[in-house]
Amino acid sequence: MKVLLDTCVSAGVPKALAEAGYDVVWVGDRPKDPGDEEILAHACRESRILVTLDKDFGELAIVRRQAHCGIVRLVALSTSQQVNVCLSVLAAYGSQLEAGAIVTAESSRIRVRPPSDQE
Repeated sequence: MKVLLDTCVSAGVPKALAEAGYDVVWVGDRPKDPGDEEILAHACRESRILVTLDKDFGELAIVRRQAHCGIVRLVALSTSQQVNVCLSVLAAYGSQLEAGAIVTAESSRIRVRPPSDQE
């Protein structure tokens, strides 16, 4: 499964996901943040699930209808929680995410918005 991690995702997450077998790109490796629209477009071009802490991607995907290949939004999680929750969400909801779902994950709750063609 291919994943694009936003710059706001903790630096320890890319290594943990790669060690778990995911094809991971972290925007934090770039010299400059390209901005939300370009990050989402990049993820879509490469068929990657976007993982972020930023709620603006939901607005881009839902309100502005910008194309995407699934979004995971992590809410109020420590670095270690980000790793564990990412691994859990990708394992449990990977196929839904690849179909275009948006998952919001907190430490004690997960919400799944199905792909727009399934609403």
